Amino acid sequence: MAYDRWLVLAERLRGWMGRAEREYAVIGLGRFGTSLALTLMERGHNVLGIDRSREIVQRLADQLTQVVALDSTDEDALRAVDIPSFDTVVVAIGSDFESNLLTTVALKSLGVRNVICKASTERQRSILLRVGADRVVLPEQEAGRRLAQVLTAPGILDQLELEPGYSITELEVPEALVGHTLAESDLRRRFGITVLVVKRKQSLVVSPPADYVLEKGDLLVVLGANTNISRLNEM
Repeated sequence: MAYDRWLVLAERLRGWMGRAEREYAVIGLGRFGTSLALTLMERGHNVLGIDRSREIVQRLADQLTQVVALDSTDEDALRAVDIPSFDTVVVAIGSDFESNLLTTVALKSLGVRNVICKASTERQRSILLRVGADRVVLPEQEAGRRLAQVLTAPGILDQLELEPGYSITELEVPEALVGHTLAESDLRRRFGITVLVVKRKQSLVVSPPADYVLEKGDLLVVLGANTNISRLNEM
């Protein structure tokens, strides 16, 4: 699933920047929710999985930190699993928008700090934001945009959109920069781009120094405007 790579990049960056282990709850363990929960586990986080289906809960019992079967629209049931204690709760209910909506309202009513919801349409996204969701993702649209980016810019390996027009992107070091230091490359002045991480084989260099010499095969994780990142990739 294309969204997996988006999430892996996000979690990889959190790990590179020294972020501590966090606790997540994922409500709705269909294909999207299960993929999300398992990827978070792979990145070393604690995950509570929630679904109405006892069959799904039993299937994932040995793969997640904790899994419970409950009705997520019921505030008392959510309170019983101490849902406000989680750093982030993801509502990944896809087929039943009413349950998605009521769950989101219940979570914000209980004081959950960061609620991220899955939506299928822009209208659903708008409604969820109005009732308090902190962020709403449309996985199919995001996957489509990312695939278009990869197809049109082969050097770009992965991209995490922060807001429209800006992203954290992983790309191969352009040939024109090989053998030059970051200071010589002067990416911030020329492109308005910040280099966050350089990956060389099995090693990672976070916030590389100005005298760091780029080599062929290096992977750069950069922050900047998408148009400027595309210009850099085309060098």
